[in-house]
Amino acid sequence: MLAQLFSRLKSENKKACGLFITNGFPNPQATLPILQCLADNGADFIELGMPFSDPLAEGLPIQQSSERALRQGVKMADAFIVAKAFTESRKNTPLLLMGYFNPILCYGIEKFCLDAKNAGICGLILPDLPPSESAEFVAIAKKAGLDVINLIAPNTADERIKFIDAQSSGFVYAVSVTGLTGTAISADAVNSYLERVKPLVKNPLLVGFGIRSGEDAKRLSTHTDGFIVGSAIIQLAEQLWDNKSLNDDERFKVLGDFVKTLI
Repeated sequence: MLAQLFSRLKSENKKACGLFITNGFPNPQATLPILQCLADNGADFIELGMPFSDPLAEGLPIQQSSERALRQGVKMADAFIVAKAFTESRKNTPLLLMGYFNPILCYGIEKFCLDAKNAGICGLILPDLPPSESAEFVAIAKKAGLDVINLIAPNTADERIKFIDAQSSGFVYAVSVTGLTGTAISADAVNSYLERVKPLVKNPLLVGFGIRSGEDAKRLSTHTDGFIVGSAIIQLAEQLWDNKSLNDDERFKVLGDFVKTLI
């Protein structure tokens, strides 16, 4: 599904817009309509975060969204319920799961991959699973028909970038900084890094971490096939759903309008 998406966007000379939201955030009832709002207002694909107590790649906004979801009793299996409802209602918007390997190991790798596929998930992003140690997991995921997206960073050497690209399918996730999600970025430094990386990667290349506006997205996707926005979506959703003076129609209007500014 991701391959078809990137092929279509390339033929239309468009950049892919990927958005992230944590499952169960800002509350379990809101996640599905938020996913639908993101899709309806221009997201080309969406990452659904699986809440975890130790999300080591995440900055404070996404850490806090995981904590909030976990406090409300959200479990890994709940992601499959939300995913299935979303993929059945928005069949043309690919949905990925993003999370960490330990909960998957506890859940059971084969069961996880099968349940993900049955829920309509098309790909997985696991920041703490090194590509050099992922062969068993990748084989199981691919057997289930799931893409496995790996990450690179500004300090990743050229030869390792080629190796990571070869271990990936769907796309390669270029982390914009050697830091956490939501980190402030220098556009010039990031573009220099991405310009170096682009010729080394055969998969589509997307940039994420620290993109907060349409201007950021445009500047940082010059040398990529698209961009991913997470923390800015999380922070806006938190503001909207914690503001008790707003009704849901007003919340979704503001969220949808923000998504449109990214494209």
